[in-house]
Amino acid sequence: MNKVLSFTALAAALTLSVAASAQEQATTASSNGSYRPIPSSDIMFRKTIWRAIDLREKQNKPMFSEGREISGIILDAVKRGELQAYRNDSLTTTLSSKEVVSNMSYQEAAAGLSDEERAAGFSNESTDDWGAPARRGAANAAPAAAPSYGYRPKDIYQMELKEDMIFDKKRSRMYHDIKSITLLVPSTLSANTAGIEKPIASFKYSDLVRVFRANPDKAIWFNPQNDAQHKNLADAFELWLFNSYIVKVSNPTDSRLDEIYGSQQQGILASQQAAADLIEYEYNLWSF
Repeated sequence: MNKVLSFTALAAALTLSVAASAQEQATTASSNGSYRPIPSSDIMFRKTIWRAIDLREKQNKPMFSEGREISGIILDAVKRGELQAYRNDSLTTTLSSKEVVSNMSYQEAAAGLSDEERAAGFSNESTDDWGAPARRGAANAAPAAAPSYGYRPKDIYQMELKEDMIFDKKRSRMYHDIKSITLLVPSTLSANTAGIEKPIASFKYSDLVRVFRANPDKAIWFNPQNDAQHKNLADAFELWLFNSYIVKVSNPTDSRLDEIYGSQQQGILASQQAAADLIEYEYNLWSF
């Protein structure tokens, strides 16, 4: 009888332990965006990395096929209310769909007179219908506001991916644990008069996987070799079917590589070195 009670108590304890572990993983996933969170007790090494993804690159074009651009799929889901947007990759402050639409809009610069037009005698002074200067008492109309336009999905070709590179000591392998993806207005876009990258919104990776799975006809990684083997975008990220380069590795000052090394050229070299160092670290784990 005592043995039966002991076995029952042990089984109950194991059940509670498994349930608590599952709940902990679910809570972790909901808070940091991880799709497959790894328990803290299994983590031997972790490094947070930010990667830039240029969707114009040949290897990334399957994510950016005509009419199925990943940027368009994400933004459409936000407009439909299926996807929650965040202000940055800390994933703490939410954005409404109106704020996201505002972030991906731009105003056309007001058209002024050219030097040739001024030399020809044109001016910005208000005139009547006959070209004569308006009377002082006449009410001047307020200048029209510059029209506002929205960026097309093809214009949003820059993304930033935040991940944790984790070595799982239980499974003895390195994992890419993606946390978030941020859409950016590229600095090289002609409509971006500021000339700097402008973040539109950040999204939890776990939420993106849910959206990609729910829209299998649109969320496609286009296979240029075989139309029968297109993949879902969620699978493309899991299989790492894209190219990226490191722009930041976690550091005390939270600085990007080009800021640490003083120029974009040195930042690119540091990015290659950081990638090589991570590969070497994983290799050394198996050398001893």
